[in-house]
Amino acid sequence: MRIDVFTIFPGLVDTFCAESLLGKARASGLLDLRLHDPRDHTSDVHRTVDDAPFGGGAGMVMKPEPLFASVEAAQPPRPLFLLGPGGRRFDQAMATELASLDGFSMLCGRYEGVDQRVREHLVDGELSVGDVVLNGGEVAACLVVEAVVRLLPGAMGNQASPVHESFGVSGLLEEPMYTRPAAFRGWEVPEVLRSGDHARIERWRRAQALHRTLRDRPDLVEARGGLSEVDRRLLEEFPSVTYP
Repeated sequence: MRIDVFTIFPGLVDTFCAESLLGKARASGLLDLRLHDPRDHTSDVHRTVDDAPFGGGAGMVMKPEPLFASVEAAQPPRPLFLLGPGGRRFDQAMATELASLDGFSMLCGRYEGVDQRVREHLVDGELSVGDVVLNGGEVAACLVVEAVVRLLPGAMGNQASPVHESFGVSGLLEEPMYTRPAAFRGWEVPEVLRSGDHARIERWRRAQALHRTLRDRPDLVEARGGLSEVDRRLLEEFPSVTYP
């Protein structure tokens, strides 16, 4: 998959995407990450990419010329998204949608934002990682890259992980997870997980995922059409995991 990122701080994205599974995906050729600095397409000695807004006001606005020139020179894969708090909310469903493509691109804003002509005539849409304002789009771009690339076949050692984790096929949050030791500071791993009864373990996991989702994200259960009769029986069979 090819992903192009347009940013005046390419090192921020490059450093993050050089580590862990993303670094391995790049080394193996699974991820073709291309970074483009709009400053390379400026014509003045200061490599200026921003200017004061027409009509006055606080802050600076990213100029259209370097952004258009950078994108036109790179010919990046489309869609090209502008990253900003006002865009379409990025979620697991969209990560899956993007992972099915051959590639896509992102443009990182800075300062007070970008010239409106960039929104109207350069990008294909806007993308938001949450209702929060950042100094720029680089952190958001890294989040999107990681969420998408980990879904590509071969990116993760265990291909079942994206299926069973939070927001996977079930639409629920993930159940509590445990590892050795079986007892730690008086807190013990639930007996069912040590029973060897795989069918019972799967029912327990489903019940705990339901308990957690009902407690922390009930909207996800509502989006699935509420609880089924099978779900209700599981909740009765396995109480919620609690801690002293």
